[in-house]
Amino acid sequence: MENINNNVKRLNIEDKEIILLGTAHVSKESADLVVSVINDEKPDTVCVELCQSRYQSIRQKEKWQETDIVKVIKDKKAFLLLSNLLLASFQKKIAKKLDIKPGEEMIKAVETGEAAGARIHLADRDITITLSRIWRIMGFWEKLKLLFQMVMSLGEVGDINEEDIEKMKQEDVLETLLSEVGKTHPVLKDILIDERDRYLAYKIKTAPGKKIVAVVGAGHVPGILNCWNTGRDTDIESLEKLPPQKRTAAFFKWMMPLGILVLFMFGFFYGGLDAGTDMIWWWFIANGVLAGLGALIAMAHPLTILSSIIAAPLTSLNPMIAAGWVSGLTEAFFRKPKVKDLERLPEDILSLKGFWKNRATRILLVVVFTNLGSAVGTMVAIPLMAKVL
Repeated sequence: MENINNNVKRLNIEDKEIILLGTAHVSKESADLVVSVINDEKPDTVCVELCQSRYQSIRQKEKWQETDIVKVIKDKKAFLLLSNLLLASFQKKIAKKLDIKPGEEMIKAVETGEAAGARIHLADRDITITLSRIWRIMGFWEKLKLLFQMVMSLGEVGDINEEDIEKMKQEDVLETLLSEVGKTHPVLKDILIDERDRYLAYKIKTAPGKKIVAVVGAGHVPGILNCWNTGRDTDIESLEKLPPQKRTAAFFKWMMPLGILVLFMFGFFYGGLDAGTDMIWWWFIANGVLAGLGALIAMAHPLTILSSIIAAPLTSLNPMIAAGWVSGLTEAFFRKPKVKDLERLPEDILSLKGFWKNRATRILLVVVFTNLGSAVGTMVAIPLMAKVL
């Protein structure tokens, strides 16, 4: 391995020559370095730390206009899309503060590579898979903390100082945003960084061409070099799919509704009709009101709020349906996003007000906050029901 400078490493594998270029996601200097290296090296292929969805968001600005919100809800991907938008917002606000385009070094890599006649090879794992793997391992309160931190990040960019910027130049954008959650859940680092290091190393090694320039965030370079030096084979298929749901999670998902139904029967059998009826009322009040409150916080349509109040006590007893799906579809029916909402997404996601104002993102907020309200309502309802006995 030859070091051209601190940011550029020259690697060889079999008959391939690979120039590994570590960049800062928030640096104009990195963007200029990318252009210079590609023009000097004239590679057959340029690998970039982008997945297909992020590549499309860079190259096809109108892609948001094709978003089918109803399909997103039915596919149970509302939180993932909302998370993706929050991450995009965070990166855009940092870039705006530093007067650069979001992901400018990757944009320059693609444009310069194409101008030089090189292939463009996408080397990063799909962000949806990364976020899904994170979501799968987190508990309810960790998910709540993650959502809160991501929303609050929208208002924190103005407080970033030079020290924070220097730190971000050496970190992955995802790692920066989720650093606080990662302190209490170390396995996040494995998914956010270590897994992607292995994935990037594999994709770079197997990229077509004899001479390859690989443009990745500086924070990934040590991990990629480690994978390179150990020479271990990467099970790429295991990194591209969701791990099976934990048995305890699946057990809890089905046993919670069953346990609540048993509690109802126990109330009627031992406490009589009055006690059983009171338990049902507490269930409907706690679950419905808190789910409705979640929809209200998301500034949902009045009929959407009503639908969440009615649906939550029933959907909480059915592990296959969530209250947020009902309220989200209801909101989409009464306030269907217009083309202008989807066109304005790139600008609206730059502020908290924009997230609530835009009909598309508001629907996502309705789904997420209704589900959170219903989940909290379930936890509140159980001790209230037990107290009746």
